[in-house]
Amino acid sequence: MDRVSPAVETNATKNDGALRVASVNVNGVRAAYKRGMADWLADRDVDVLCLQEVRAPDAILRGLLGDGWHILHAEAEAKGRAGVAIASRQEPVATRDHIGDDFFTTSGRWVEADFAVDGGRVLTVVSAYVHSGEADTPKQVDKYRFLDVMATRLPALGAEKDHALVVGDLNVGHTTRDIKNWKGNVKRAGFLPEERAYFDRFFGEEIGWKDVHRELAGDVDGPYTWWSWRGQAFDNDTGWRIDYQMATPGLAARATNAVVDRAASYDARFSDHAPLVVDYQF
Repeated sequence: MDRVSPAVETNATKNDGALRVASVNVNGVRAAYKRGMADWLADRDVDVLCLQEVRAPDAILRGLLGDGWHILHAEAEAKGRAGVAIASRQEPVATRDHIGDDFFTTSGRWVEADFAVDGGRVLTVVSAYVHSGEADTPKQVDKYRFLDVMATRLPALGAEKDHALVVGDLNVGHTTRDIKNWKGNVKRAGFLPEERAYFDRFFGEEIGWKDVHRELAGDVDGPYTWWSWRGQAFDNDTGWRIDYQMATPGLAARATNAVVDRAASYDARFSDHAPLVVDYQF
């Protein structure tokens, strides 16, 4: 486990009535399983598993996860790219497989599932994968378009549902606490002022959602969720916190524990991202 603030218990047992939500960019689910993802999952007692960059056909994903999961998978039209999924122990009462803008319908970047919780109330869980982007290129234009649609969809979810949760690789470090080497990345996609301004809106008065991990971890560096495969980034903890669990305020108030499952060593990683695991008490 990685270093965390005292507010975050790294080895907490899941309480009765808690819903455990894990999110991870697997960087290709087949490769992740070859590197040991199944062992991690078997020990985590996860209720809802959200994946990004699945990069595999639906039959492959279902075969790897095995029985006992209800699986909602939005594949990308481009083979070997993107792909998001929600695997849950409880069957959803409704699902939607894109964010609402037809431009992104086949991009494999957004999927929603509704679950009955807490006396029949509805919890919507979203697995999202925001574009990595590249400054001053068409890739960045697509990223801003996606963030624009998110800025419309988040308030709608908050108004429509009792609780809503958007998790995933959102590919933006919101503050200087979220990137180890932030001074060297102010002109790089992922930490551009224009990108960070969207997150000011998401977590500010305008939209009013909560950054669950940050609220529980407090005002500390990280805890990071992504480290480059290259060099000594992982060993030196030169990371980025770009994986989020974003919640409506009532749901965020139910969050009791947040952990980044950072591998014990570089060679024990199953992805360049680490899972972000949060318990919500119902």
